[in-house]
Amino acid sequence: MFQTIVNAFKIKEVRRKILITIALLFVYRLGCYIPVPGVSAFTGLEEYSLLQIMNAVSGSALSLGTFFAMGIGPYINASIIIQLLSVGIPALERLSKQGEEGKRKISNYTRLLTIVLAIAQSLGILFTFGGSNAIEFNQLFGNEGFAKVLSYAFLVLVYTSGACLTMWIGERITDYGVSNGISLLIFAGILSSAGTAIAGVIKGIFVEATSLTSIWTLVGFILVAIVIFGAIVTVDTAERKIPVQYAKQVKGRKMYGGQSTHIPIKVNASGVMPLIFAFSILSFPDLIIQLLGYATEETWWGRNVGTESWVYIVLLCLLILFFSDVYNQIQFNPDDISKSIQGNGGFIPGTRPGKPTADYLKRVANRITLFGAIFLALLALIPTVVFKAVGGEGLASVFTATGLLIIVSVALEFEQALQSQIMMKNYKGFLK
Repeated sequence: MFQTIVNAFKIKEVRRKILITIALLFVYRLGCYIPVPGVSAFTGLEEYSLLQIMNAVSGSALSLGTFFAMGIGPYINASIIIQLLSVGIPALERLSKQGEEGKRKISNYTRLLTIVLAIAQSLGILFTFGGSNAIEFNQLFGNEGFAKVLSYAFLVLVYTSGACLTMWIGERITDYGVSNGISLLIFAGILSSAGTAIAGVIKGIFVEATSLTSIWTLVGFILVAIVIFGAIVTVDTAERKIPVQYAKQVKGRKMYGGQSTHIPIKVNASGVMPLIFAFSILSFPDLIIQLLGYATEETWWGRNVGTESWVYIVLLCLLILFFSDVYNQIQFNPDDISKSIQGNGGFIPGTRPGKPTADYLKRVANRITLFGAIFLALLALIPTVVFKAVGGEGLASVFTATGLLIIVSVALEFEQALQSQIMMKNYKGFLK
């Protein structure tokens, strides 16, 4: 990857895109430290597992209560909702198949839904922490009656504007920079949170001189992180290649076809989405209970389906398996692929064209998806438990399964985007 970056800087156009990407990421990280009037900090996020994920993705901007506290979360949620609705609503499904014009309309719907979700999310967080000393309403319009309503309205406007600006920065990176801008914003936020946590451990070792145990804790954490990162890279890049043979066809005075290719089916094609959905659904009841003013551990849900219970682990694994299968059906359509192969005069060796080919593709995809889902389920459980054992609660809260998978996936995606840019420029120069 480092060699790819060095080669990219040698090409003027690619170097310009990299610098634009870095500049926009710097603006985003700068906004994560701009304070909001009347807000000191949002403390107590450790009681909400869903808010912990949001805080890690935003680079601790949520816990600081800064301008970009909402981060890119509302846009991600809006994108997921629109993507799922595109499967169930025929009008959206037709739009998704209408090329650039359809994509533009879907993007506009996603932006509008992002604003709605940002308003709802900011209101939820303000109501959650409004009774604590995290929000200093007296510095704004007052803490009673209509003045308090004005304070809430002002903060909702500020945080919604921050979410919209974050969305705009991500789209500009996609248009003028390298790779997907939204993914890079998440990547930068998680790395920032991870860097802060690791810096705290290093400070405790060398500055505060806590104990030799902390040194071995850091060493053990690094070794475990390397092993887990290696496993994620191996599975994330693994794929099953199904061979396809195209027969020779004579059209006019020319002969076409007669070549071999393959259909790549990734082991972890759904990426991090099953994890996000599973964690969000299991965290939602806790969030509702705490918003109503009850302590989670005092309720039936907290006692029987808490994060430390076996019921939670079983439900988490089942939800990951379920959403992995759902995403496999959304992204991979064996019937369409079978028709496309047959229409172009191709066939899979040993399999008859038509429905047998579709059944074969479906069977292979289901097996690979099952393996990928089992890997995600293990990934959701092992890192948190291991990092708690070797790194303490601070590192475990940052290096979650979702965070690790996002870091690896975005890094691989960024490298592939750079290689594509380099190849395109070199190919263009060869034609000249």
